[in-house]
Amino acid sequence: MRDKGTWSRHDIGDLTGQTAVVTGASTGIGFATARALAAHGARVVLACRDMDRGRLAAQRMTSAGTRPGVEVEVLDLADLASVRRFAGRLLQRPASLDILVNNAGTAGGPRRLTRDGFEVHLGTNHLGHFALTILLLPALRSRPGARVVTLTSSVAAQGKIDFADLNSERRYRFTSAYAQSKLASLMFATELDRRAREAAWPLASIAVDPGIVATGLLSSKRDQWGRGRGPGELAVSAVQRLFGQSPADGCRTSLYAATAPGLRGGEYVVPGGWGHKRGAAVLAPLPRRALDQVTARRLWTVSADLTGVGSTVSG
Repeated sequence: MRDKGTWSRHDIGDLTGQTAVVTGASTGIGFATARALAAHGARVVLACRDMDRGRLAAQRMTSAGTRPGVEVEVLDLADLASVRRFAGRLLQRPASLDILVNNAGTAGGPRRLTRDGFEVHLGTNHLGHFALTILLLPALRSRPGARVVTLTSSVAAQGKIDFADLNSERRYRFTSAYAQSKLASLMFATELDRRAREAAWPLASIAVDPGIVATGLLSSKRDQWGRGRGPGELAVSAVQRLFGQSPADGCRTSLYAATAPGLRGGEYVVPGGWGHKRGAAVLAPLPRRALDQVTARRLWTVSADLTGVGSTVSG
């Protein structure tokens, strides 16, 4: 560990003049992250699948005294057409992009597919953010010091990128599918940093693990799942409920990665206390599986082929 965990949100400087996009910003960690960035002066785009919930989140932020500059845009990461529309709208604006927080995610439930036919964990957690980031690179590259912050999880260390069954068609367990998607997110963050350095782009790609956070990520979604929570989902929900931080605390790693001065690309930010499951943000070594550059390069190529973006990004 290379940091003593003394940083706090009070150390965030004035972000006036900066623009940030936070995916999944209507609730949970994303909401807390967006609120803090806006409170320090950034213009924040809440990228939300549900426009009504996004507007309610924006109202909560402004009513709590957050500075004006919060806006809502529709983004469904499980629909690549939605990702392209969102990126197109942002690229039409004159402002550059300083911070992209790839926060949104899904977990649990039976095997389901995105609109484009991808297993929903892979498609939402990884491929949607992959496509979004690559499409927004022109705005990020035009802003020296821009940062791409991608959320992963400690379960990435147990994940495996199964190129023979990326879509979990042969065998599906939500825990395995989720772990694969989070390892993919972590590998994407490190591979993006490698390519950015190779191409001398003025941006930093940083991966973060928020630790255990008490959110509604595994709440029963009968309208989506067609069933209630199973034993595995109930067990994980119990751990979140008993040991989880609040979203306001869980967003500390994201805020550190997005705003701490001097932070280099390729870093991995995790909570510093209690088994790295909670506490202030610190820097940590990457999990061993995330160091496999051969797999990371192959994953990039496969992701570019599946999404139709990123194939021309230097490698």
